[in-house]
Amino acid sequence: MARYTGSVCRLCRREGLKLYLKGERCYTDKCAIDRRAYAPGQHGQARKKVSEYGTQLREKQKARRVYGVLEKQFRAYYEEANRRKGITGETLLQILESRLDNVVFRSGFAASRPEARQIVKHGHILVNGKRVDIPSYLTQAGDVIAFADNSQENPRVKELLESAESKAVVAWLERDLNTKSARIVRVPSRDEIDVPVAEQMIVELYSR
Repeated sequence: MARYTGSVCRLCRREGLKLYLKGERCYTDKCAIDRRAYAPGQHGQARKKVSEYGTQLREKQKARRVYGVLEKQFRAYYEEANRRKGITGETLLQILESRLDNVVFRSGFAASRPEARQIVKHGHILVNGKRVDIPSYLTQAGDVIAFADNSQENPRVKELLESAESKAVVAWLERDLNTKSARIVRVPSRDEIDVPVAEQMIVELYSR
């Protein structure tokens, strides 16, 4: 599956805020946006007047980059959200939050979403007792994710499980560190999704 392989720090600088794509590094003084808080490139420091379309585009790009989704798949998520009942923008975020790599990250079992994606692709995660190695797999309320028994001896997995003890878990998940698992209690509400995205602008962009 295609994915972005360039510098993720450039993405944060382009959006003008921390997207927390590098995990623990984002909380240190090594974070690129703390050192150079302007867009990358030759004209990054120039002041530009942004159109309404440009603002909508930036919100869409921001959401894509937070969740690590390319354009074709993101558009498919929007179309699915538009078909469902409810507020399209909020439903779109709920779909993105239900991705398996995001649930692993939200459970505190990875330092960042990119790392959670890697953990899933390497086959470390079980969903309802079955191994799933597709980061974009959409989970549902009631699903239980857990580390496979043979993965718990992996040195990096051990580090992540130890650090998970000090991490809070979101209200729509229940985590059990004894069984190295987390259960999805329900679909998160909009105020429980702490992603700095104006989702209505994304709806307006795709409605053009």
